[in-house]
Amino acid sequence: MWPLESFLYGRPWVRVFLTGSTADAPEVRLWRFNVGFYNLFLALGLVAGFVALRLGHVATGRALVVYVCAFMIGGGIMLFVSDPRLWRGSLGQAVPPLVVLVADLAA
Repeated sequence: MWPLESFLYGRPWVRVFLTGSTADAPEVRLWRFNVGFYNLFLALGLVAGFVALRLGHVATGRALVVYVCAFMIGGGIMLFVSDPRLWRGSLGQAVPPLVVLVADLAA
């Protein structure tokens, strides 16, 4: 997602994929660029958590994974609340980390 949001958002197919419209590229370019990096940093936090778990730092790794997943779920919920037409994006944002949290609770 990061390259799409931060670098390729000017292409019509990317805008349609992300928002369902080609009409808003100039108005949201700076915002979208920053959101792309925001999402990249969340992904890196998740990777850091999994690496910490793999290296045996269970408390640190679990804290990172749970926090980042909860953050992503909250973001997906807020995306839906702010614009229900973007329900596919909100599911894509919230369901994968929800699966991780459920798996963590079941373990």
